[in-house]
Amino acid sequence: MKRLLITASLLALTAVPALAARDQIRVVGSSTVYPFTTAVAEQFGKKTGMKTPVVESTGTGGGMKMFCEGVGEDKADATNASRRIKKSEFEACAKNGVTDIVEIVVGFDGLTLAQSKAGTPVKTSLKNIFLALAKDVPGADGKMVANPYKMWNEIDPSLPAVKIEVLGPPPTSGTRDSFHELMMEAGALQIDSMKDLKKSDAKAFEAAWKSLREDGAYVEAGENDNVIVQKLDANPNAFGIFGFSFLEENAAKLAGVELDGVTPTFETIADGSYKPSRELFVYIKKAHVGVIPGLAEFTAEYVSDAATGEDGYLGDKGLVPLPKDRHDKVAAAVAAMEPMKGDELK
Repeated sequence: MKRLLITASLLALTAVPALAARDQIRVVGSSTVYPFTTAVAEQFGKKTGMKTPVVESTGTGGGMKMFCEGVGEDKADATNASRRIKKSEFEACAKNGVTDIVEIVVGFDGLTLAQSKAGTPVKTSLKNIFLALAKDVPGADGKMVANPYKMWNEIDPSLPAVKIEVLGPPPTSGTRDSFHELMMEAGALQIDSMKDLKKSDAKAFEAAWKSLREDGAYVEAGENDNVIVQKLDANPNAFGIFGFSFLEENAAKLAGVELDGVTPTFETIADGSYKPSRELFVYIKKAHVGVIPGLAEFTAEYVSDAATGEDGYLGDKGLVPLPKDRHDKVAAAVAAMEPMKGDELK
C-alpha cells in the first residue's frame, strides 16, 4: 500500500506542468493600456507581497501575437489591448491551444488629436481629419482623387495656414485600428459623396478610410508615445494622435483638439458626447490561472472597485470607468473565470 502511495505521489508531481517553474506574471500588449496594468501590477505586489508582474509595451497587435503563441511557462499570461481581440487572432489562439480566454473590459479611453500648448489652439472636425490624411479624397465632382491638400487652410479657411503633419501610431498598434474606425471612417461619413460611395461600393469606401497618405502628411512615430510628445515640442504646428489617458499624463505640454464642437475630457468621454472613444481590454490565459502563482489574485485586483470602479485609482491615470452596473457584471464574469465564446468577434 505504501509503495502504491509513493508511486501515485510521483505521478502527481510529474503531471504538474512546467509552467509552475515561473513565479512572476508576464503581461504584454498595448502601450495605451500599459500604464493602467503597471499600476495594477504595483498594487498587486504591495498587497500580496508576491513579485510585481512584468509588463511589456509591445503594441496591441504584437501582444496578441505573443499571447496566442501557446500555453506554457515561456508564454505570456495576459495581454493588454486598446481594441477588442479580432476573430482572426481568436482563431490563431485556438490553433495554438489557447482555447479559454478571459476578457476584461477595463474601461473607456478617448482617441484624441493633440497639439503642443505652445501652438495656436485649433478646433476642427472628423471630416477635416479624413480630408487631411486619407490617401484619396473626393474631388470637386465627387469622384476620388489623390489627396491634393498640403496646408490645413486649404481644407477649411478657419484652420491655420500651416503644413499638414500628423504624428501617429504604426499598423501594429491598437490605437491605429481605433484611429481608422473612430476618426477616419466617422469623418468620411460626414461627407455626402462618401456616404453615397458606401452605398454603391462598400469595399471602395472601406479602402478609402483605411488608406493613409504616404507623402509625409501622416508620420508613423512608432509604439512609444513619448517620442510623439518630443516631436510636438519641437514643432508646435504638428499634431499627434493619442489615447486620452496619455493626453492626461502630459497635460502640462499637450492640449486636446476640439472635434465637432466637443473637447475631449473625462466627462465628455464618460457621457458619450465625445464620439471618438473606445473600450480598453486585458485578456487572461485561463490555462495559466492556478499554475502561475498570483494570476488569479492579479486578475481580481484589476476588476476590483479599488482599481476600475467609479472612484478607482486608475481614474487618476486617465481611465474613464465603466458604469457601475456594467463594471459589476464584468467583475462577476472575471471572478468566475468565464471564457469568452468569440462568436460575436469580427
